Amino acid sequence: MSHTRIAVNGIHVNVATAGSGPAVVLLHGFPHTWRLWSEIIGPLSSRYRVIAPDLRGFGASTRAQDGYDAVTMAADVEGILDALAEPTAAVVGIDAGTGVAVMLALRRPDRVRRLVVMEGLVGSLPGAEDFLTAGPPWWFGFHAVPGLAETVLAGNEARYIDWFLTAGTRGRGVPADVHTAFVDAYTGRDALRCAFSFYRALPASARQFDEAVADGRLTAPTLAIGAHPVGDALERQLRPIADDLTGHVIPECGHIIPLDRPQELLGLLAPFLAAG
Repeated sequence: MSHTRIAVNGIHVNVATAGSGPAVVLLHGFPHTWRLWSEIIGPLSSRYRVIAPDLRGFGASTRAQDGYDAVTMAADVEGILDALAEPTAAVVGIDAGTGVAVMLALRRPDRVRRLVVMEGLVGSLPGAEDFLTAGPPWWFGFHAVPGLAETVLAGNEARYIDWFLTAGTRGRGVPADVHTAFVDAYTGRDALRCAFSFYRALPASARQFDEAVADGRLTAPTLAIGAHPVGDALERQLRPIADDLTGHVIPECGHIIPLDRPQELLGLLAPFLAAG
């Protein structure tokens, strides 16, 4: 495992890399960093060059003032591929990383060899109505108000992040070292601001997705993986716009799939990635 800082799109991105072979990019969500993939990187690196960045504003990447919309963050990933001299990659995203991965595949289908997305929704595309019957999860609104959440949570970051890590593994929790890394990454008002900026950019991202699907389709073979709570809602969103889509829901699995059920995830990733 090695780490490098890559200058891209006006920021510096912290990128963990391992292995050699065809490139596989892993995109985390909230409240995670590249270490979300700790149980996945080793097995994949025996066959692939694994590239796991901290997204813009997250972890050790630049705490940018703006650019948290899907188009800009997808451009960040494309810039990482350029810097690492990788013309194409299989792209894997979860939670906040899902929209970034989908946007990259829609806008630059020549760069995305295969697409795997998990436990996230794509803008306001139809198909997720059942999941959103009671409205978006409560924290979406809380995070979306400029300046509010970071002011309220400053000094209480550990308790707040722990709630998501516990809920996201259905009470099982995550390894202690990963837990500590996540809490450290989201401690401090500016770190929180960056994380919540993703939520504040969701309306802009939704408009971008509407425009992207009006102009094109997902042409890369795509695997949509669900768990609790998103289930098959993402698959239903992507079905009308994807040329080649496979859906799978992992039973008895929490939202944080790579840490809650890493072996089940690897069992799905390995044959899918090997197929192309």
